[in-house]
Amino acid sequence: MSQQVLTLDISGRPYAWLDPQEAVTHYAKGRVAWELGPRLTTFHGGHNRHGLRTQIDVAPIIAIAGSELMAAQAWEPLHLSDRDNALLFKRDRWTCAYCGQKFPRRMLTRDHILARSRGGKDSWTNCVTACQRCNNEKGAKRVEDFKPLIYVPYAPCRFEHFLLSGRNILADQHDYLAARLPRHSRSRGH
Repeated sequence: MSQQVLTLDISGRPYAWLDPQEAVTHYAKGRVAWELGPRLTTFHGGHNRHGLRTQIDVAPIIAIAGSELMAAQAWEPLHLSDRDNALLFKRDRWTCAYCGQKFPRRMLTRDHILARSRGGKDSWTNCVTACQRCNNEKGAKRVEDFKPLIYVPYAPCRFEHFLLSGRNILADQHDYLAARLPRHSRSRGH
């Protein structure tokens, strides 16, 4: 599996995970304002008029010049889509919020603390990881009528969201994101 490049806006806030092939276009267009970390990969181009072969080294973390518009775009992790179950399970450390046991992903489900049939929303603060057994037993019951939650759900901040959503995160990328987590997130083991 290939590595990803952590792309930042000019102020250093995560904007996107890109494949190196996508990131190299920012280098070619002269849009990389700064970079962090050792070379991730090198792309070779054609030969210039002096017969030298061109190359572009791509770093694991790049900030894009002229990204003020990226920085201005709202980033709200409040909505939790159906495809975010993997992020939810990572946030909750693959642990059922009701029985406290860890499970493989295939045995986990999303539970709405306040059931959707009772008006509950798909939000980070209304959803927890549950094993199939606990989720089936709880059904649409209120938490008070079932079992107490073992942990409190929360909406991950922008930096934690990128930690959860990245694949094959390199040490430099992890350190950059983890250093910017709120103090309470660091205590959860990121």
